[in-house]
Amino acid sequence: MSNVWIGSLLSTVIVSIISITGIFFLSLKTAKLQKIVFVLVSFAIGALLGNVFFHLLPESFELIENKTVIAVLVMVGILVFFVLEKFLHWHHGHHVEDVHTHHPKSYGYISLFADSMHNFTDGILIAAGWMASPEIGIATTLAVVLHEIPQEISDFGILIHAGFTAKRALWLNFYAALAAVLGTIITLLLGTNVESLATYVLPVAAGGFIYLAGTDLMPELNKDRSKLNSLIQLVMIIAGLLLMYFVMGDHSHAEQLHIHGPGDHHHH
Repeated sequence: MSNVWIGSLLSTVIVSIISITGIFFLSLKTAKLQKIVFVLVSFAIGALLGNVFFHLLPESFELIENKTVIAVLVMVGILVFFVLEKFLHWHHGHHVEDVHTHHPKSYGYISLFADSMHNFTDGILIAAGWMASPEIGIATTLAVVLHEIPQEISDFGILIHAGFTAKRALWLNFYAALAAVLGTIITLLLGTNVESLATYVLPVAAGGFIYLAGTDLMPELNKDRSKLNSLIQLVMIIAGLLLMYFVMGDHSHAEQLHIHGPGDHHHH
């Protein structure tokens, strides 16, 4: 039992520490950061969409029998984030006279919320992997680490773009990463039943990422009319997509969860 706890928590903490990869960007001066931030945001769009279409949705289809449920949950995700953004706008919007500022901080918070949900799911998956076997635990951790790094770097870019200081963005990112630790602990306490819960979080998170990429980040990029920058944006979006595609590899979570996945209780 204790090995499972040690392995799971250690793995998740490592993943959370990786979320501080943003520290490399701290050395850049904020002005410089603002210049290249559109590159990061473009990369973030590719990484978010790649994550949705290469990881989260295929896994959902693998693990959830009813396809309509998946469709509904993705739409629920989109609407939840729509409502969340409205709420954040109302929350921050009363004192600001400028209508055109688009309170960019609100999509910073939305990104954090989406990221926390995603990290929470990652924590559940890591614990579930370790509960199956150390090999699966380590494989899952590796898979999570590989898709976390681009995810965290792009998150950091989104937060900087939303007007947070680099230091604050880093801390907020780290707090979001701690959701993974929470997911791990809850899973270890509740045992295997929680995996099916994780499964249903996947399509909702996917909806959140689709919303974030499509309604907050792409319109930001569309404000830039320069031909060269537009080309750079497209190249970076494709880079983000390709990265997520290659990270996918052969060992997606779905196969691992399938070994001991929610389907098992049918056989008893």
